[in-house]
Amino acid sequence: MSCKHVSSALYPPSASQSVYREDCTRCFDSIDDPTGLDVCLHCFNGGCTGRRKHALLHHKTSGHTLVLNIRRSRKQVKREEPPQKISKLAIAAETEEDRYDTVTKVKCYECGVEDIDRSSGKLQAVVDGVLKANTFARQSEVQAWEQEFTPCEHTLCLEQETARQIESQGHCSMCDLKENLWLCLQCGNLGCGRAQFGGVGGNSHGLKHADDSTHHVAVKLGSITPEGSADVYCYHCNEERIDTDLAAHLGHWGISISEREKTEKSLTELQIEQNLRWEFSMTTEDGTELKSLFGEGFTGLKNLGNSCYLASVLQCLFSLSAFQSRYYLPQEPSPPSQQPAEDLEIQLRKIADGLLSGRYSHPDTDVISSEYSAQIPHQKGLAPAMLKHLIGRGHEEFSTMRQQDAFELLLHLLKLITRSSHTPPLQDPVTSFRFVMEQRLQCMSCKRVRYRSDEQDNISISVPVRRVSRERSMAKEEGTSKDEFEPVTLRECLDIFTGPEVVELTCPSCNSKDGFTKQTLFKTLPKTLAVNVRRFELVNWVPTKLDIPVTVSDEPFDLDTYMSTGLQENETLLPDDTQVASKASFSPDELALGQLEAMGFPRTRCEKALHATGNSDADAAMNWLFAHMEEPDIDAPLDLGTGTTDGSGSSEVSQESIDTLGAMGISASQARKALGETGGDITRALDWVFSHPDDQGDMSENSTVCTEAANATEKTLAGTTVVPATYRLSSIVCHKGASIHAGHYVAFIRKHIPGENAESWVLYNDEKVVKATEVNEMKKFAYVYFFQRV
Repeated sequence: MSCKHVSSALYPPSASQSVYREDCTRCFDSIDDPTGLDVCLHCFNGGCTGRRKHALLHHKTSGHTLVLNIRRSRKQVKREEPPQKISKLAIAAETEEDRYDTVTKVKCYECGVEDIDRSSGKLQAVVDGVLKANTFARQSEVQAWEQEFTPCEHTLCLEQETARQIESQGHCSMCDLKENLWLCLQCGNLGCGRAQFGGVGGNSHGLKHADDSTHHVAVKLGSITPEGSADVYCYHCNEERIDTDLAAHLGHWGISISEREKTEKSLTELQIEQNLRWEFSMTTEDGTELKSLFGEGFTGLKNLGNSCYLASVLQCLFSLSAFQSRYYLPQEPSPPSQQPAEDLEIQLRKIADGLLSGRYSHPDTDVISSEYSAQIPHQKGLAPAMLKHLIGRGHEEFSTMRQQDAFELLLHLLKLITRSSHTPPLQDPVTSFRFVMEQRLQCMSCKRVRYRSDEQDNISISVPVRRVSRERSMAKEEGTSKDEFEPVTLRECLDIFTGPEVVELTCPSCNSKDGFTKQTLFKTLPKTLAVNVRRFELVNWVPTKLDIPVTVSDEPFDLDTYMSTGLQENETLLPDDTQVASKASFSPDELALGQLEAMGFPRTRCEKALHATGNSDADAAMNWLFAHMEEPDIDAPLDLGTGTTDGSGSSEVSQESIDTLGAMGISASQARKALGETGGDITRALDWVFSHPDDQGDMSENSTVCTEAANATEKTLAGTTVVPATYRLSSIVCHKGASIHAGHYVAFIRKHIPGENAESWVLYNDEKVVKATEVNEMKKFAYVYFFQRV
């Protein structure tokens, strides 16, 4: 049937345009559902067509009429036992056509036509473009991987031979292959590539030509796009590279980039496809398959390629009541948005619905085990590609496909959530993590004290290193050099974290150089306590992970003994107008300073790092340096004053910056002080406000504000002072691997399993969700612990 809207301006998606053709941008309903997915042919948004009707919502909010309905069903296949291993020499894999039957039709929401004739206008070209385009998830993965590619001397200094016209439909110069062809950019030779995952043939004649001729740089013809991207490979470096002058180099051989059409998968796309097919089973030590779990709260997340750090953190967060009540709102309509895939609120609600509703947690019946296996298939799992894109957008590390530190991701995500909008009665769920630590400094000579409060949402504790001697280690295998360590209790780690220490400072009251005792205790306590356990030591100045077992009981324990008592009647405060650590009195620890300088850090940076971390530990100072390396004032001399000439910072603070912070709920006085302390940087000023909750800011510019502040009640502190304060372990993030930036992350969460009386531990390993066994061993080596107040 025809429709008058087919004559409207429609264009196929470009290579850089996002096409949401796998799952809905507002929920995880997908093309595999009975009614399929409607992809807007105007902006390529994907909307579900089931009970929630998010495709109809998109039509009403955008006015876009034409959609392509895509409905996919899996062909039944029988899995071999054991699964066939992938061979590097003879690589074969199913294509999408092998795995699925796909049905499409064009619909118009305004005319009500259900199957529009595609022959009119540009409709067929647009439909073909949508079906051929990378999905949003795959496109994000490809872009993240491509950020790693760089030019090399061979692409930058390429010298081409006499120009000639290359046949666009040619074949390999050494065989008859007409696909997977690589053009030598130096001489114009066509050679087939290596055999690739996915059934792409090749006899490596391009490599043979490079070896015989010493011509290093080649481009894959089928990967060239009109936008100028392509697979460029340097055989000398044996790496994929970028050719900054690709258009001219191709034009030398008569190939116009603007007239090219991408016809084959790039190397990156093939690599990602291979990575995502890697599977493994989870069994007990005796080989028994762990029990798979399905239903509400037992939904897994797909690994998007080194994304297990994200999956494990999300599972732990959305097991907490604060996150469930904030984002799991099944009775409320989805918030209005022209770009739901770019809206953090919508994507967090989407992930909450996906993980908690149970609608997507069921066995994947697309693959059938053999009749000799009793194994129940795992679930498909949800792909949080849109949320991962939003979390990583603009971030140097989280925007890549590299493995990341799960704890750093947790802190980054909590910060993003706090900065987002929370319209009453909805509350910021990160509030449940917040508490106040109180630091007490006491001069060892005159005994005067100073108290300082800092709001936090986590603690990071070090683990004492006690190696087991070889004589005591009966389990050590002959010839191995791996160290073993004595177990440490969580209580001992907390004792060290909150214990007193001596710092070298000159007292501003009595001018004594005897130093100060410093102790940090809890002023308030959170509902959820996140604890990062640092098991690292410097080996040749490189942080190395240590397998130190930390004993954590499932039984509740109290934190009352770690609460601060505050200023006592018999204590005298240091003068308010004098900084304890003035620039003239601060003397960096010579040993730690020498260690940092030997690692190549400038002296100014070393002094700032040592001052910020207690002036005793080179390891802690080094971690501080890595965390603050990008700050614009990192090389500015150490200044322990207010940071401005007049002590207020107001002279260099713009009203626009104050208004920007004001829109985030920060008072003008706080904003003025924070901006002055951070050189006018809004992002750092926001961090400063969060870390100085008791500082009311600079009120010198507005006497009315001063009066109001003086009459106002004291600012409510985060957390609670109610005791007894009893906590119990609720979930952990575990890591296996020699480095936090490699290996694999999983989550263990304590939950009630239907049909069982007591709570059990559940293992979330990407899309696989199973009842855990032997969790005590995993608790000893967890990376992040979440404790709930009981």
